[in-house]
Amino acid sequence: MAVRISKTLLVAAIGLLALVIVINNLTDYNANFKYIQHVLSMDTVFPDSQLTWRAIASPRLQKAFYGVIMATETTIAVLCLAGAARLAQAISSSGIDFDQAKALAIYGLTLAFLFWFVGFMVVAGEWFTMWQSADWNGQQPAFRFIGCVGFVLLYLSLSDRDVTS
Repeated sequence: MAVRISKTLLVAAIGLLALVIVINNLTDYNANFKYIQHVLSMDTVFPDSQLTWRAIASPRLQKAFYGVIMATETTIAVLCLAGAARLAQAISSSGIDFDQAKALAIYGLTLAFLFWFVGFMVVAGEWFTMWQSADWNGQQPAFRFIGCVGFVLLYLSLSDRDVTS
């Protein structure tokens, strides 16, 4: 029972993290949008970078990117929180039922991992060379999120099937 409670609470914690990020993005839109603008416009990368042809300077496209980011974070929050609720309902069920109740949480955690890894490490970090920016490099926070989400995803994925002797 303790492991099931632990898994449920950790999934809920990731959902809460995503929810707070969404709330922050909505309530402090301009500060967070400024980050997106700098990363996409590549205006703080090395001056001699040969990769600035990738820059997106259009405010309309930058806002579209930001909208996709917020929609993805909202989806992560909903899937993880709903997944945690489903796990909580199945805590006292059989191991097979608890394992089957993991689907929403696994979808949410997988989306979170892909979002922070592909979105922040691959696209922002490498494609838009965010790593070159002293002021707008979000790779370290993204890596922390990836680590936390990855741990919870692996832990949740361990079977909870009942053991019979």
